Amino acid sequence: MGFSWFMLFFILFFSTFNQTYSANVGNSDLIQQTCKNTKYYELCVSSLKSDSSSPRADTKGLALIMVKVGMANATATNSYLSSQMLKHVINNDTLMKKVVKECADKYGFAYDSLKESVEDLGAEMYDYAYLHVMAAEDYPNACRDAFKRYPGLVYPPEIAVREDGLKRICDVVLGIIDNLGF
Repeated sequence: MGFSWFMLFFILFFSTFNQTYSANVGNSDLIQQTCKNTKYYELCVSSLKSDSSSPRADTKGLALIMVKVGMANATATNSYLSSQMLKHVINNDTLMKKVVKECADKYGFAYDSLKESVEDLGAEMYDYAYLHVMAAEDYPNACRDAFKRYPGLVYPPEIAVREDGLKRICDVVLGIIDNLGF
């Protein structure tokens, strides 16, 4: 009798473990397959694997995870720029404050565009999601252009790094949306 209980427990445990393992391996394969169709494979894989919901996500879910990574980037950059704006108020540098505020606004608009893409993905309006992500990717260009309008201002390297990060994230999202076949 003890042997049959042990066998029953073993069979249940093994089948549950096997299903969980297969689901995680299968989703790891989905992540890798999905990321192969993006410009930045390593960024895609590392971002998706770092999110605890990715093992249960389908391709649309993976797109949503990456959009949220982009939203976090846009928010962090907006916050960084807002803190820089305060620094320029203290130094009484009104021109730099004006340009930094414009940049902060652009990253706020990038966040808003990414938020719209979340709604579009949820409604399976992939073409609109694609357009909103493209808009979010383009807003940092307006920040760079704001600095170019004033010859004495130098585009800060920290903002350039953040700009590049958001553009890469958006490129990954666009590649994943392409997989959705809109």
